[in-house]
Amino acid sequence: MLEHLHVFQDLPRLRMLAGILIRHGFGDVIRRAGVGTFLERAGELISTGRDEHLAVFELPVRIRLALEAMGPTFVKLGQVLSTRVDLFPPDWIAEFEKLQTNVPPTPFEDVLPQITDALGRPPDEVFRDLEPSAWAAASIAQVYRARLQDGTPVVLKVRRPGIRPIVEADLRILRSIAVVAERELPELRRFQPEQMVLQFAKSLGRELDLEQEARHQDRFARNFADDPTVVIPRIYWEFTSASMNVQQFIEGVPGQDLALVERAGLDRKILADRGAAAVLKMILIDGYFHADPHPGNVIYLPGNRVGMIDFGMVGRLSDTRRNQIVDLLAALSRHDEHGMMAVLLDWTDDAAVDESRLANDLGELVFNYEHLALKDLQIGQLLSDITAIMRSHSIVLPADLALLFKALITLEGLGRRLDPEFQLVPYLTPFVKRVLAERYSPRAVSRRMQRSVGGLLASLGGLPGDIVRLVRDARRGRMKIEFDLKRLDHFGHQIDRSASRLTMGVVTGSLIVGSSIVMTVSGGPELLGLPVFGLLGFIVAMLNSFWLIWSIWQSGRE
Repeated sequence: MLEHLHVFQDLPRLRMLAGILIRHGFGDVIRRAGVGTFLERAGELISTGRDEHLAVFELPVRIRLALEAMGPTFVKLGQVLSTRVDLFPPDWIAEFEKLQTNVPPTPFEDVLPQITDALGRPPDEVFRDLEPSAWAAASIAQVYRARLQDGTPVVLKVRRPGIRPIVEADLRILRSIAVVAERELPELRRFQPEQMVLQFAKSLGRELDLEQEARHQDRFARNFADDPTVVIPRIYWEFTSASMNVQQFIEGVPGQDLALVERAGLDRKILADRGAAAVLKMILIDGYFHADPHPGNVIYLPGNRVGMIDFGMVGRLSDTRRNQIVDLLAALSRHDEHGMMAVLLDWTDDAAVDESRLANDLGELVFNYEHLALKDLQIGQLLSDITAIMRSHSIVLPADLALLFKALITLEGLGRRLDPEFQLVPYLTPFVKRVLAERYSPRAVSRRMQRSVGGLLASLGGLPGDIVRLVRDARRGRMKIEFDLKRLDHFGHQIDRSASRLTMGVVTGSLIVGSSIVMTVSGGPELLGLPVFGLLGFIVAMLNSFWLIWSIWQSGRE
């Protein structure tokens, strides 16, 4: 079933991944996707034994353990899936969030040649006090501390040697399996595996490019250049490349260590206020935000300043998306389930959504929040309730909004760690009012009218030409209507195979009948007292029968 996977150098890796899935109790998925059959045809043997020690775990736990066993690419995949609160229930998201990328560091002597290649010269010409022990290590990169020649403390984020070929092989396999999964496993189709793998490949490609991460970081630094309460590390571009970036080292209190925050005399409430204001500015004003503001990516500095690091995962919010979020919140505040439904339907291309049932579910949601004061509203719980409704109606969030929802939920959790009384909505309200004021300002209204009139005139201007081309194509018999039937090729393949078997069956039956007639005719060459031609006919018919039986058995396994 993986006929499109032509990269045979990936077969050993595919065999290893299939074995891991089988051991974790997903042999049925391997069988239904045809992976096992494909490997057997290619001469690859896979483990068929399930680890009974893993059978006691719930399904989300087994999936998380399997992802960890499969290596860096799949750990990253699980972390991306943890952002899809619209697709997975809370217990699954909680398991995906446990996936850690902390792994033993690659020895410094193996990393040193890559640092030298990135710099184009020996590291000791650029740095002094380059520490050979990794300060932090993850699956994609690891970090070293050093000083520039003038004594400025910096960190070097270096991509692991040899990681790119492994990731590229895994992505090829994932793309191939996603195509089969969407075609053969109807229960997975609503998760849009092909689209999900495509988005994941883009995200991972950006993370492998440390120069692109540095560009993200530099842009955030420019956006907060006038805000002394937010610190973004400076990038040293003269030493930065795709395989390594060099940035300012920020000395402060790690976001996970709340006890040290207390001992440092920092005000936890002020830190929560400034962190929330910074992320909401990114989302609703700049439209460009840190998509993973968890405590490990936050550093608290003297003066109650907030530093942010690790910009490998970022989100972009277009004006359209920003307005949709504002419309959703505004409809909720007005207890308007139809307004909320209009936004949710804008997020899905599926025409099969039951709008009356969706309106009823949203009406119940509005009723549950009707008597709750705005200051007491928990945005994380609200988004969880909305995404639960979306899951029940198979509405899939666009990738940018999935990142946004996850960022808001993570941000509220971060604020509550610092201040148990933290509420995100009071911080959100001024930003929403600002967006609404900008939307209905005379300048914005005039700009939208100009765009609308311009688009209408352009469409009307091109209409005569479109009609002429349509009529000309129809007259010449060149009018084409395209149908997108994803399973048509597979269906045609099955028809072709069935026709071949039918033909072989007819030929076999004819051989048996003809050979039987030949056996009754005297004369001609004989072998062991039997007519040679009749005997040959029976032998060929027997071989054809064996082929038919094998072919049908093989089809049942697929």
